[in-house]
Amino acid sequence: MFISIVIVNWNRKKDTLDCLKSLLKIRRDFKVEIIIVDNASNDDSVEQIRKFLNGRNFKTSGFSYKLIINENNLGFSGGNNVGIKHALNHQADYVLLLNNDTYVDKDFLTNLVKVFQRYPKAGILSPKIYFAPGYEFKKDLYKISDFGSVIWYAGGDLDWDNVYGVNHGVDIVDSGQFGIIQDTDFATGACMLIKREVFERVGFLDEKYFMYFEDADLSLRVRRRGWRVLFVPQSRIWHKVSQSSGIGGALNDYFITRNRLLFGMRYAGFKTRLALFRESLRLLISGREWQKRGVVDFYFRKFGKGSWK
Repeated sequence: MFISIVIVNWNRKKDTLDCLKSLLKIRRDFKVEIIIVDNASNDDSVEQIRKFLNGRNFKTSGFSYKLIINENNLGFSGGNNVGIKHALNHQADYVLLLNNDTYVDKDFLTNLVKVFQRYPKAGILSPKIYFAPGYEFKKDLYKISDFGSVIWYAGGDLDWDNVYGVNHGVDIVDSGQFGIIQDTDFATGACMLIKREVFERVGFLDEKYFMYFEDADLSLRVRRRGWRVLFVPQSRIWHKVSQSSGIGGALNDYFITRNRLLFGMRYAGFKTRLALFRESLRLLISGREWQKRGVVDFYFRKFGKGSWK
């Protein structure tokens, strides 16, 4: 068995290096290649990542690696697609997409692989994901002993009335409430293990999105082709939530506004699409600057990076 782990970096070398260090500790009895895709960073990310990969700790780990340097920032979807295509061209059986602002439990990958072996109709798996300590949305709610056990993702639902993905368990301290493997509307791009056949039959991440909603889009396409998308609580990782984009602000306003329209108009029912149209008109009149730009770019079919600076 051969698994490729794809990690996209853009100007966040420390997060990427921390993620790589955690991967060195994982237990496995299969071949693993780590593919780092640098999305045209303008800091010294490439130099520092290459130095780590050529260092003694990594060289003695048993992992192989590929460092791919993009000439342009292709976003989450485009950057991951570059890594996915390399993985498939080198005969990977499974591809793991992993955010660089995560770190992992030593058995997270083994526990995901076991589920694929038990569920042959599964196409995509995502683990239980906790907030990394200190990155919780509501820090004042918790005791010190709770940090590291606050859930960010335990599966999720697509809210078709409002066209949003809703993570199960957000802000809840884990006490075993989400301990069962179960179907989920979407796997999260923060960590998703994907069967080779999914890409061969369904295709790649849709680069129209650039970032946000591409994971939900892929999950929906996979489910419509008859595969299952599963949440696997026995596999655990931690996420430094919203390190690359921040919560709120212009970037979120632009991509969430535009991509929510793209996703909703593509998949939602008539009433929801009508509601989205009315909402887009309201945003054009009274929305924030980058919400307005997101609406305009959707209707003028300006996708990918779009108008983003």
